[in-house]
Amino acid sequence: MKFQKIMNLNTLQSVRDRESDERYMRMALEEAKEAGRREEVPVGAVLIKGDQVVAKDHNRCIEHNDPTAHAEVLVLRKAGQVLKNYRLTDTVVYVTAEPCPMCVSAMIHGRISRLVYGAPEPKFGAVESRFKLLGKDGLNHKLQITRGILEKECAEVLKAFFKKRRK
Repeated sequence: MKFQKIMNLNTLQSVRDRESDERYMRMALEEAKEAGRREEVPVGAVLIKGDQVVAKDHNRCIEHNDPTAHAEVLVLRKAGQVLKNYRLTDTVVYVTAEPCPMCVSAMIHGRISRLVYGAPEPKFGAVESRFKLLGKDGLNHKLQITRGILEKECAEVLKAFFKKRRK
């Protein structure tokens, strides 16, 4: 009986975590859609600490004439300013697409606690698809990773954008 109660509590917590992940990923998806409207590659990101949204943004490389203006980097920069610390411990980054090597490296340096992403990125993904940077020995920080949250929706935003551009 006691085991059943523990299992039910764990299941309930898992459902709550999934609902929370989906809520924040939907915010990131709205950012991604805004990027697409601006003719940027539609990737959005949200950074939270506890239950507070600290920063959210989308790709702005074209707008800023800056190859580093990826959604993830922009939310890390904003969060550092808001939290007055470049060490972003106990934070979670939600991003609609698997981050590239630059963004993964920035998250490691920023000491992000957890990364949640939607769609895999087979060409430049640095978590599991292409480069697998987070699995390397010798890194001074490890991130907890959750993959595939709203994967279908996240992938569709990217596919629609590139389909439109190739016409």
